[in-house]
Parts: sequence; structure tokens; C-alpha cells
Amino acid sequence: MAKPKRKYVCQACGSISHRWQGQCADCAEWNTLVEDVPATVFSQKHDLSSGGRRVEFAGLNAPGELPKRRPTGLAEFDRALGGGLVPGSAVLMGGDPGIGKSTLLLQAGAAIARTGATTVYVSGEEAAAQVRLRASRLGLGDAPVQLASATNVRDILTSLGAMEPPALLVIDSIQTMYSDTIEGAPGTVSQVRGCAFELIRFAKESGAALVLVGHVTKDGSIAGPRVLEHMVDVVMSFEGERSHQYRILRAIKNRFGAVDEIGVFAMAGAGLEEVANPSALFLSGRDEPLAGSAVFPAMEGTRPMLVEIQALIVRLQSGATPRRAVVGWDGGRLAMLLAVLEARCGLNFSSAEVYLNVAGGYRLSDPAADLAVAAALVSALADRALPHRSVWLGEVSLAGEVRPVAHGAIRLREAAKLGFGSAYGPAMEGATGSDLTHNRIDQLSKLVDRVMATP
Repeated sequence: MAKPKRKYVCQACGSISHRWQGQCADCAEWNTLVEDVPATVFSQKHDLSSGGRRVEFAGLNAPGELPKRRPTGLAEFDRALGGGLVPGSAVLMGGDPGIGKSTLLLQAGAAIARTGATTVYVSGEEAAAQVRLRASRLGLGDAPVQLASATNVRDILTSLGAMEPPALLVIDSIQTMYSDTIEGAPGTVSQVRGCAFELIRFAKESGAALVLVGHVTKDGSIAGPRVLEHMVDVVMSFEGERSHQYRILRAIKNRFGAVDEIGVFAMAGAGLEEVANPSALFLSGRDEPLAGSAVFPAMEGTRPMLVEIQALIVRLQSGATPRRAVVGWDGGRLAMLLAVLEARCGLNFSSAEVYLNVAGGYRLSDPAADLAVAAALVSALADRALPHRSVWLGEVSLAGEVRPVAHGAIRLREAAKLGFGSAYGPAMEGATGSDLTHNRIDQLSKLVDRVMATP
């Protein structure tokens, strides 16, 4: 047998190097390379065409009952999952520290346990007494959840094998788990990959729905090897700002449902509360029209949501360097939009500081928000409020054209339901059949003329 070759794995990005170095060549992080020596290395080829167990194949139309989803007791959680938890599935949930991941899963686990299904909650970060204290504060102290504090995967799987397979198994978190058959400290690439594989295999064989809590790095991505996201069936991100009460549960990957579906929660004293109408939450406190404020009907999966975009323009003295501050939107797209307004509409932003904010800490990635952002910028520059109870939507090109957007009819119906009376944007399918007055804007220059003409 040949001598095992040494390799070093970066704990930040998962890249492999055959010699140790202080800085990773791929992600430029320092002191993240850890030695990972395989247990066995074969120096010659082996014939794998015989000696294995025969696998039975079946057609797509083979008779059999499809697995039924299990509701979590939280409608917003079920919405993001695509209708509930699928037996035998593996869900990976990531989010910033303190955002409410453990609280959400404890509430969902308690709701499932109260239906008579077995729920197991394994905490590797907190003692059992700490979890009970939080459950008591949330009013869940009487829920029949099976609680344990453990980090050894062998001990966890041995204990689960001696009992009835649970309907829900929560591991909080996967970075704290370790296996005594793998070298390395908990949280390393090899440990996370190996522990996740064993837990997912147990879920597939037993039919238990597995939820893994994952830590995130400073840039918001889930810590550990990238292969972890490929191993699971669903990847969810729990987002929100600590200074705001709302939280958004977003499905990034879902083998059993639509991607980019979201569930909206509000953090309260008794835990997370579901928000059935998130548009009303993000528009709360908006009564009178103000300069630099525009409302945009966003789409999250199949759900329309109205958010407020705020802009502030501050003129500077000559010689000062203007700032561009953006919260909740792409800074590069703001720079592009400012360039189009200057080149195509003759507006001057070069001597002014520009501040853009999406109210409520919400994050926008929809290109249909271009027209709403442009309207807020022009309104702030002219110090004139936009028409009251109006929404703005459309994608702006580099030529200054305003292009149609997808799901226009659904967006406008949501705006009409909340009492908005007019919509501004390009021609779109379904706009004429809505209850709103549609004002067509095909060029960005028309937006500037309309705002400047507003008394």
C-alpha cells in the first residue's frame, strides 16, 4: 500500500492544497488550512463490477404511496418549505447568530410533538436546562419534546436506534457535532461532511425529517464545505436585522417545492409570530406622502409584497467627496441608475451625497425596483413628493428605457388590495384589468417630467 498523501483543506472555502501555507490561495484567508489525511489510500485499481449487492430498479410509474408532508404548525414555515416537512428529507437552516433559528425550530418541534408525533431536539451548543428555560419563556414547557444535549454522532445515532424513529429530528448545530472515526476538531470540513452524511443516512433509512442548523460566515454564507448544501434536500436562510422585529425565512434550494418562497415572522416577547400580511408590516407608519419616498410591489416566490424605498439627497460644498450609502439594495445597481439619470435625463448627482434605504431592513434583489428607486431619487432631488397612494415598478436599461416586468398583474392586485389607487410603469399584461389607474412610463425622462411637474 502506498504511503498516504498529505493534503490540507481550507476551513473557510473548502479548497485543497498539498502543502501547508499561512494564507489560502483561493479565498485569501489566513491560518485556515488544516491537515486532512485519509484513513486509507489504494495504490492500485480494483474491479468494482462484482461482489456488490444487487440494486433493484423501478420505473417512475411504479405503484406506491407518495410520502405525505407533515405540517409544522407554523403556516409561514410550511409556505417556505413548500407545504410542510417531507418524511426522510434533510433541511439545512442557516442564519446570523441570535436571529431566532433555535426559537423557530423549538416552536415548530413543540407544535409537531403536541400532535402525538415524536420530536427529538439535540442541542450541541446549549445545556438541556438552557433549552428548557427558553421553552418555558416561550410557553412551550409542557410540549412533549425529547430533549438532549450531545455532540457525539455515534452516541446520538445509538440512542435514536433504540427508540421509535422520530417524526422530526433537530440538530443544533451541525458545526458542533463530531465523529470519533474522523480526525479533526468539530467544525472542520471533514467532521462537518462526515457527521452530516451519517445523520442524513439515518433520516433516509428511518423516514425522519432532519433539520440541521448551520452557522454562517461573515459574508452570510453557510460555514463548512460547500458540498453540505448539495447533500441536503432543502437549504433555508433565516434573515433579518436585529434592530427590526421582522424575520424572513427564505428557501434557497428546495427539491420538494418552489425556490425563493419566503415566510415572514415578527419577533415578539413570546417568540416568533407569523405575519400573514407582510405588506402592511413594511408600510406601517406611512400616512402622508413625503419627498424621496416611493412604494414598490416586490415579488418573493409567489408572494407579492409592498415595500417602501427611501432616498435622501444632500448637496455638498465644492471640493468635498460625495458619499453613496445603500441599505437593502445593490450598490452597483444604484451607481448604474445614477449614471443613467445623469446621461439620459440631465440630472446632476456628482456634487451630492446619495443615501438609499429600503424601509424595515428589507433586502431587494428584484430588477423591477429600478423605476421605484429612480422615482425616489428624483423626488428627493426635486424635494417634491410623489403622487399619494401610488406604486412604481419597471426595469431601467442603460438607454433610459423602462421595460416590462414579470408578474405585473399579481403585483398590481396586491397594491389595489391595500388601497393604492395608481401605478406607474411600462405597459404590462393584466394592468388594464386591475382596479388601479395605470400611468404608462416607457422612458426615464417621462418620470423626471412627471415628478418635476407635480405641484
